[in-house]
Amino acid sequence: MNQQELQGALEAILFAAGDPLPVKRIAAALELPVSDIDTAITALAAQLDDRESGLVLKRLGDQVQLCTRTEFSEPVRSVLAMKKNTPLSGAAFEVLAVIAYNQPVTKSFVEQVRGVDCSGVISSLTQKGLIEEKGRLELPGRPIVYGTTPAFLRCFCIESLEELPPLPEKEEAAEPPEEALEAPEETELPEAEEEASDETQVIY
Repeated sequence: MNQQELQGALEAILFAAGDPLPVKRIAAALELPVSDIDTAITALAAQLDDRESGLVLKRLGDQVQLCTRTEFSEPVRSVLAMKKNTPLSGAAFEVLAVIAYNQPVTKSFVEQVRGVDCSGVISSLTQKGLIEEKGRLELPGRPIVYGTTPAFLRCFCIESLEELPPLPEKEEAAEPPEEALEAPEETELPEAEEEASDETQVIY
């Protein structure tokens, strides 16, 4: 398989999949080294940009996805009768920031940081696909630990968690961490039900 054929196969695979795919999974399916797939991904991304395609190739950590360009979101939404997604609340941004900068973390950890019950917000962020269960701790009750998803990276236009803006120094950390984690103006977030009230004090 030459480079042009590999790019064509990669484009077809990602188009058919829709969701993000691990690079290693693509390499295994095509029986090629991961390095060859990485090269093809870079070349295909550049090709889509050069011809001003309506599609763009997004790297999301160790995964890759074929997406529509944000500048064409309105006509796509209009044709498919898609409604605009509900923006995140301030509480949701706070919880998301705590998880993003400290993952994997338990619900108890998030609640200790924020000082209020976060069950509803965590459930909503999970439904939106921005966080997911990453396993359980080997502790009494085996609490669930949470982390961010590829959808989180896509929504905040970053390729990996290393691109998150640094947290303020301790002496400057009076403001809540969500200010460091700000979504681009035109970023649409996955839709879900409204967040439940998070003002209930945690009972220890």
